[in-house]
Amino acid sequence: MSRAERLGVFGGTFDPVHVGHLIMAQEALGKLRLDRILFVPAARPAHKRSRAIASAAHRVAMLRLALRGAPQFEVSTLEVDRGGVSFTVDTLESLARRAAPSLYFVMGQDSLDDFPTWRDPERIARLARLAVVPRGDGRLPRIRPELRGRVSLLDPPRIGISSSEIRRRLRRGLSVRWWMPDAALRYAIEKGLYGSRRG
Repeated sequence: MSRAERLGVFGGTFDPVHVGHLIMAQEALGKLRLDRILFVPAARPAHKRSRAIASAAHRVAMLRLALRGAPQFEVSTLEVDRGGVSFTVDTLESLARRAAPSLYFVMGQDSLDDFPTWRDPERIARLARLAVVPRGDGRLPRIRPELRGRVSLLDPPRIGISSSEIRRRLRRGLSVRWWMPDAALRYAIEKGLYGSRRG
């Protein structure tokens, strides 16, 4: 009998996707011996309701361009197709019902710190192992007792790129070349996303 698929689930706004996301995913793929990683853009992120975000269609298009040529990375439109506010627990339950794989949810340390405020965090931790990328300041996350044995720490290179800084730079007409995959950056500029004037 073959082993269950080891599936990474990388949720986020991806507004826009950048090389830091890809490095995190590659680290999870290798360290956790995953078969593939699904990038799951949120329809409407539960924790970012106050900020305007690029349309789901644009964010999905940039992700598809960024992941082209990486067969172990896939875009899932599960949350976009479902619509409304996106909750991780709903996505993991849907994936578990479809194929019953071993699930690993990829997240940053900031998300782990906020984890108790998420919808049904106990259920999330039962459905998936949490693959956490620590902050770049060298401080390791505090693992709550109820999550012990359910968290794997990753250690990718620290590069300090964020989607918010990319948006700021594009609005100001500053270059973000090498911060985003070329095809995704070209798309953002062609569509005039984030007030971009040049890359």
